[in-house]
Amino acid sequence: MHQPLVAISTDVRQFDNYTWHAAPQQYLEAAIAGAGVFPVLVPSFGDRLDFDELLSSVDGVMVTGSKSNVHPSLYGGDASEANGPYDPARDATTLPLIRRAVERGVPLLAICRGIQEMNVALGGTLGTEIHEREGSLDHRAPVSDKQDERFAIHQTILIKPGSCLAGVFGAGDIKVNSLHRQAIDRLGPKLQIEAVASDGTVEAVSVRDSRAFAVGVQWHPEYWVKSDSNSAKIFRAFGDAVRLHAVAKAGARAAAE
Repeated sequence: MHQPLVAISTDVRQFDNYTWHAAPQQYLEAAIAGAGVFPVLVPSFGDRLDFDELLSSVDGVMVTGSKSNVHPSLYGGDASEANGPYDPARDATTLPLIRRAVERGVPLLAICRGIQEMNVALGGTLGTEIHEREGSLDHRAPVSDKQDERFAIHQTILIKPGSCLAGVFGAGDIKVNSLHRQAIDRLGPKLQIEAVASDGTVEAVSVRDSRAFAVGVQWHPEYWVKSDSNSAKIFRAFGDAVRLHAVAKAGARAAAE
């Protein structure tokens, strides 16, 4: 089966006396098993990378979740230690990559930290420690040593009628595993809301008038992609968009020869 290439973001981590550029296996597994694509890790070297060359070689971009947060200096927020940890090398890579993918019409799926990067990259801001806001739900993961408990599907969100995700899930309520300390505050002007939690927290966005699938979700569909139908649907939709882009690109190349 043909597996089109998809660029995957990486975190910068220090361990075993080395600096590593890495992505959690769940995202890579979901890319292969759920979207049917070939994940290619993009090292976080910022403007040392030629993003146009990369996007000419791949047919999609997936921006993963992470324990780190987007640095608040990038959206005028409070860069305190309490709002960390941070990964500036990742920020310097993912934000311009997101902007170029949107500009070029390359399919994009952004998850958890990814939706926050997407919003900042396109002119929005983030709210930190949203569980402290009056009337807000506690969106943080439950305290547990068991990952299945931490990533349990428990929160109801509302998919907006007529939205891109309504075409994936249908309009109405679905249950997800949304785990986060911060969330979208001011929406980027190029974005539109796709789904919200019962307290109004933005749970999904898409790029307005996008040339391709360009969606960010605050929850973690990668974790249950093999056993939860809604988790599988988002990756299937992304994979279909990636394959459509690959076919169109091949057709344009053939026409130019």
